[in-house]
Amino acid sequence: MKYFVVDAFAEKVFEGNPAGVCIMKDWLSDELMQKIAIENNLSETAFAVKEGAHYGLRWFTPGGEINLCGHATLATAFIILNYYEMQLDRVKFSTISGMLTVHKQNDLYELDFPSVRSEEISVTDQMIRALGMVPKETYLNRDLIFILESEEDVRNVSPDFSKLEKLPDGLGVCVTAKGSEYDFVSRGFFPKLKINEDPVTGSLHCGLIPFWSTRLDKKEMVARQLSSRGGTLYCKHEDTRVKMAGKAVLYSVAELNIEV
Repeated sequence: MKYFVVDAFAEKVFEGNPAGVCIMKDWLSDELMQKIAIENNLSETAFAVKEGAHYGLRWFTPGGEINLCGHATLATAFIILNYYEMQLDRVKFSTISGMLTVHKQNDLYELDFPSVRSEEISVTDQMIRALGMVPKETYLNRDLIFILESEEDVRNVSPDFSKLEKLPDGLGVCVTAKGSEYDFVSRGFFPKLKINEDPVTGSLHCGLIPFWSTRLDKKEMVARQLSSRGGTLYCKHEDTRVKMAGKAVLYSVAELNIEV
């Protein structure tokens, strides 16, 4: 089985977020897909099967299957549109989060994802101890969102991952602030999924885009995830949907040798 690694939301190799991509004729068992994700040891491995006019798509982390992943969706679209169906400029995916579309626009790949509402919650001492600082505001959707005072705070925060893993709320943890060069900046941590820091996280931006669109009174924004690899997302807020676009670069092509 062919296996690709793509750096998503990246201008060049070794930037953005690497994702494994497997385009298959038929689905493998959940157990085997999980084992492949653990063996690959990337934040996500995407598995896709063509189903009529669209593709079925699932995402596995080393810690289990997740309900939504932006960078691995972008990576999968990049592989399909450049190596499997070069005549297309758009691909649709059927997922557990609904139908997702990726549109190729020159060297940008625009993801059409659901907008996620965030509910403000009270900060707890446990959160402060895990984060290592006191956030200005705290919100919850699938993930915990901490609003920090400044871009420098986002860049410099050094959380205790073992304490983040024990927080009762949220699958992941995001810190974010208004940016200086970019409209807003963020970082994402997922120790519950065996990922300490995720380089660039599309799914986090399903909640960040509507939040910052309201806060900044802007429909179109440019965001930057401030991981060591870094990644840029071109964002739009459109009512119940968000759009985020980025570039992608092929890192490797391999053959997986698996007895099914």
